[in-house]
Amino acid sequence: GGMGYPRLGGEGGRGGDVWFVAQERTTLKTIRDRYPQKRFLAGTGANSSVKALKGEKGKDCEVPVPVGISVLCDDGKQIGELNAAGERLLAARGGLGGSLATNFMPCKGQRRIVRLDLKLIADVGLVGFPNAGKSSLLSKISHAKPEIANYAFTTVQPELGKVMYADYRQISVADLPGLIEGAHANKGMGHKFLKHVERTKQLLLVVDISGFQLSIKTRFRTTFETILLLTKELELYKEELLTKPALLAINKMDLPCAKDNLSELMKQLQNPQDFLHLLPEEMIPANTLEFKDIIPISTYTGEGIEELKACIRKSIDEEAEQENEEYWKKKLLLLQTSEEGQVNRS
Repeated sequence: GGMGYPRLGGEGGRGGDVWFVAQERTTLKTIRDRYPQKRFLAGTGANSSVKALKGEKGKDCEVPVPVGISVLCDDGKQIGELNAAGERLLAARGGLGGSLATNFMPCKGQRRIVRLDLKLIADVGLVGFPNAGKSSLLSKISHAKPEIANYAFTTVQPELGKVMYADYRQISVADLPGLIEGAHANKGMGHKFLKHVERTKQLLLVVDISGFQLSIKTRFRTTFETILLLTKELELYKEELLTKPALLAINKMDLPCAKDNLSELMKQLQNPQDFLHLLPEEMIPANTLEFKDIIPISTYTGEGIEELKACIRKSIDEEAEQENEEYWKKKLLLLQTSEEGQVNRS
């Protein structure tokens, strides 16, 4: 803050604040380029003077940040999040100006070390073990061109695509790096992957109808086991992830025995409790995911792709409708409460 003026009881201006402001088309790289020292400093409050007994407030420092950023203290504790363009977050408050209460000496402002953590924001996140066909699926349902190959971990960075509909509606889908067993404990892409999942509105689990085996050294997992393991990894990382709406895409339906495997899997999914005793206890999640739709697909032949796109849209629209309904219910409740308060006062 600014200095006070003891003789005339003048107050110094308050120090400026440091704000993070969410902006479209801003990246973490642009912040690094603009602030190479990684230091954000607001202006000092003006001293009190004969001409202006009340000093002016110091200039605020506004730092543009990408939409979808989490602001953390250096101890990892979250200060807040910015999820929409124009949202603001106070990162450090300016110090008070000198006044009678402080013997006309200014106070120092807040000083903080913060970490900016960008998590992906998409309507739908593709979740699955490596090589389940997530990248192929993204390229089928959107205009994205992710790397596709017949080996695990082709996706090491999240890929974003937009599903385009005939009426020009768009839904964003993120192909996230493949999970492996133990991801919650930060194995493989671990936390890097799971923190992206947090910021998608809905989950689309993609599994291989023929099962999954990461390498010769790891155990083969059936499709049912794969679904339970994915659920378990999400649950161990953050239980709330299982409250997200989820769809299940069963891929590679063009393979031999796919139809037999599918009928067996559907039995298991209808009554999962009847089959859990066959699995080791550490593999069984406390809560199983409730899938809104289960869609057999083949990214090779295109089977089920249009149906999947329709299911994604239906699920997103239903969720938006529910959120809208809840919003208006809250509004109505607030209105009723304030009206009752006015009646009581009169």
